[in-house]
Amino acid sequence: MVLIMGAGAVGCFLGGLLQASGQSVVYVGRPKVLEPLASHGLTLTDLDGRQNTIAGRDLRLFSDLPSALGSVGDQSSVEPPVVTLLCVKAGATLAAAQLLESSLPAGSVVVSMQNGIGQAALAQSVAPSLCFLDGMVSFNIANLGDGRYHRGTAGLLAATDHPVLRPVAEAFKLQQLKLRLVADMRPIQWGKLLLNLNNPVNALSGMPLREELMQAGYRRCLAALQEEALHVLRAAAIEPAQLTAVTPQKFLRVLRLPTFLFRLVARQALKIDAKARSSMADDLTAGRLTEIAWLCGEVQRLAQSVGLQAPLNARMQALVEAWPQRGAPYSPRQLAQALGV
Repeated sequence: MVLIMGAGAVGCFLGGLLQASGQSVVYVGRPKVLEPLASHGLTLTDLDGRQNTIAGRDLRLFSDLPSALGSVGDQSSVEPPVVTLLCVKAGATLAAAQLLESSLPAGSVVVSMQNGIGQAALAQSVAPSLCFLDGMVSFNIANLGDGRYHRGTAGLLAATDHPVLRPVAEAFKLQQLKLRLVADMRPIQWGKLLLNLNNPVNALSGMPLREELMQAGYRRCLAALQEEALHVLRAAAIEPAQLTAVTPQKFLRVLRLPTFLFRLVARQALKIDAKARSSMADDLTAGRLTEIAWLCGEVQRLAQSVGLQAPLNARMQALVEAWPQRGAPYSPRQLAQALGV
């Protein structure tokens, strides 16, 4: 059995793929997310034409972990989850880990499929009896409402290698999605974080991802944030993984091309459909706490650890946190001026 702890966009999409492959899946999430699933079922689509639907009656949906684990029967005689995918927002990591610690058998494997760099280590610090592994989802998933979740970009699924994840990787493979199992997730996590520095740019633009990336002013802001992060990574002797067609350093030059050239050179990066938006944009719209402290904040913390500063990422974090007072999108020029780039 696979337990999805945090059945939001990522949790529902990954859990749905595993269930479509024949895995037994239990979903734990907020009633606001689970109610449409119970009524309409879970439908997965993507930019490549996927269409999977699981009827609501076939979904095991729970708003609390004790009920979910109790649903599989007497814990003394039933196997625990083979693996738990931790998919809560970064701000909820500690609470979720503490709950898992009190509910799962010692040694249970939990994979953090969250944004940021240190979520698995943070969870491990409050749940020492469990085995937390780093994971990563680098593609965009949009909640389209009524239980419909759409992957709008290409991207990588990865996790720290562990024997318990081999059958899970095979299940994803049946759904034409490769789970890359690696010995060291840190370069991949930093490679993803560099790309995720577009999340606040997209959120403040008020535009879909593809439309935002076609604006030279927004790309200039993203390039400035990434360049500062790469400077910090060099000082920390961290080489981020290449997650696009070019290295992170060359990607900076691509971002700074005139739009007509960017459109030609970045065709693979622009394989994004009109439904794709950053999850941070959704969080701002809904008035929820964003993960900006685990994106731009990660760059600042790494900078401090090597005696540097990251003023652009600090400024971007401040802009996102001040959004409730502003409540209006930034034009490319406004955002560039606010960042000072």
